[in-house]
Amino acid sequence: MAYLLHQLLTESATRLPDKEAVRFSGKSLSYSQLDRVTNQLARKLCELGVRRGDRVGIFVHKSLASVVAVFGIMKAGGVYVPLDPGAPAKRLAYITRNCGIRVLLTSSEKLKTVSQFFDEGTPVEALVLMNEGERASISQETRATIVSWHEVRAQDDGPPPPAGTIDTDLAYILYTSGSTGDPKGVMISHRTIFVFINWACETFGLNESDRVTSHAPLHFDLSTFDIYATVKGGGTVVLVPENLSIFPIQLVRLLQDEKITVTYLVPSILSLMVTYGQLERHDLSSLRAVLFAGEVFPIKYLREWVPRVPQAEYYNLYGPTETNVCTYYKVTADDVLPDRTRPVPIGVPCANIEVFAVNGEDRLVTEPGEEGELWVRGSCLAQGYWGDPEKTERTFIANPFQPNYRDIVYRTGDIVMLSEDRANWVYVGRRDHMVKSRGYRIELGEIESVLYAHDEVKEAAVVAIPDDFLGNRIKAFVVPLKENGLTAKDLEIHCRERLPRYMIPDTFQFESALPKTSNGKVNRTLLAAS
Repeated sequence: MAYLLHQLLTESATRLPDKEAVRFSGKSLSYSQLDRVTNQLARKLCELGVRRGDRVGIFVHKSLASVVAVFGIMKAGGVYVPLDPGAPAKRLAYITRNCGIRVLLTSSEKLKTVSQFFDEGTPVEALVLMNEGERASISQETRATIVSWHEVRAQDDGPPPPAGTIDTDLAYILYTSGSTGDPKGVMISHRTIFVFINWACETFGLNESDRVTSHAPLHFDLSTFDIYATVKGGGTVVLVPENLSIFPIQLVRLLQDEKITVTYLVPSILSLMVTYGQLERHDLSSLRAVLFAGEVFPIKYLREWVPRVPQAEYYNLYGPTETNVCTYYKVTADDVLPDRTRPVPIGVPCANIEVFAVNGEDRLVTEPGEEGELWVRGSCLAQGYWGDPEKTERTFIANPFQPNYRDIVYRTGDIVMLSEDRANWVYVGRRDHMVKSRGYRIELGEIESVLYAHDEVKEAAVVAIPDDFLGNRIKAFVVPLKENGLTAKDLEIHCRERLPRYMIPDTFQFESALPKTSNGKVNRTLLAAS
C-alpha cells in the first residue's frame, strides 16, 4: 500500500506499464517509462548528495520534465520546491536561500536567469539540466556543477537506494505571498497530501479511463490533484501549455481533441472559456467533471457553463494552500437559476477533516447567518512555514475547544457563515478584505458580486485605498463586455439599487483586462498599487 506520493507512480507502473501516464504537446510517457526515468533522476540526485529531507528546486516550464522532476526528487528522499518560471530572479534567489536549495533542476534556456541567483548569494551548488539541448554558457561566478540530461539517462534504471522516507516527512514546499513582502514556504508532508488524494480519487471516481488536464503550475497547489490523483487512479495527465490560458478557444479545443474527462481550473479561466471559447461549437461530450477553486466563481459564468456542457458535474473546491482542499460543494440545478446572484457555497468538509467557524467573541458559530472565521483541523494541515516558527505558531494554534490533549487547528483568515438550512458553509470574504470606510464594515467581495450581476460587466475587482479621513476609499476595476458602452454612471446606478450607500465604490476604473498572477488569480496587490 502506498503511503508516499512517489509510490503511487510505482504501483500504477506495475499495474499499467504501457498505459499513457503523462502527455504534453503530442509527446507522452507511459507509466513504465515515467517510472524508469524518475528512477534514473533519483539515482543521479543521490550521487549529487541529496538525502532525505533535502530541498531540491524545480525551475522549468510546464513540460514532461516537470512531472519527471517531482517524482525523481521524492524517490531520492528529497523535498521538491517549485520555482515560478516567470518570477523575478531576486525573488527566486530568496527562496533558494530561505530553504537551503543546493541542487536545482532547470533547463538550458533558464541558465541566464539562474546565473543571476548567484549575485544574490544562492546556496545552489549543482544544476541538473532537464532537457537534451546544448549546454548554455553560464557565468564562471556560479561555481555550480552542471549535470547534463545525458548523464541522468546514463544511470541504472532500477530503484534508487532506500531514502528512509516516512509519511510524516515533507514531500514539497510551496511558496506563497507573505505579509512581510517575502514569500513564505508552506510545508506539506506525504501524509498531509494523501488525505486529499485519497478523498479526491474516491469522490470523483478517478480511474484508468480518465484523461485529466494539468493546467496549474507546480507552485500552485491545484497541481497536486492534477498529477497525484490522476496517477493514483491510473489515468492520463494532459499537461496544458502555459501560454494557452490567454487563448480560450485553444484551451476549449484541447479539452475536445484530448477527450478530457476531468478538468480542474481557476474560475477566471473558466469565465474566459465560456465567454470567448465557443463551447457550443466544440465536442465536450467526454467531459464528466468540472472542478474549480482558488477564487470565487461569478455565478453568471457558472450559469453559462452548465447548459453548454450539461452532462458534466460541477464542484466548488475550497481550501488555502495550508490545508489544500478542505471543503467541497456539488453544484445543483437550483444554484444556476436565472434570479440567483450569490456565488455557490463552499460546502461541507472533505473526508477525515473537520471545519468550524469562530465568531468575534471566540465562540463557535452555530446559527445560520452568523459570521465567523473558518478554522480547520485534521491531518490535512500543513506542517507550518519553513524557517518561521513564530508565524507558524500564530496561525497553527492549539485548539481552545479541546483542552485535554494537543490538537492543532489552522486559522484560515476566511470569514464564513452557515447556510439557512445549516447544511453548508457559505464564503463571505477574507478577514483582510473586510475594510472600514466611513465607519462602516465592508466586505469587498459583496461589491464584486453586485458588479458581476450587471449584464455588461465581464470582469470586476474591488480594492480598498487607504484614506486619512474616510479610513478607506473603495475603488472598482471593471472590464466591460463591449467597448464604448458601459459608463461609470451606469455602474453607480446599478450599485445604488443593490447596495447601501456606504458600499458604493468611490471610483470606477475601466480596464481592457485585469492583471493576473501566475496562478491565474486576479492580482489585487498590483491593482491596489495602480
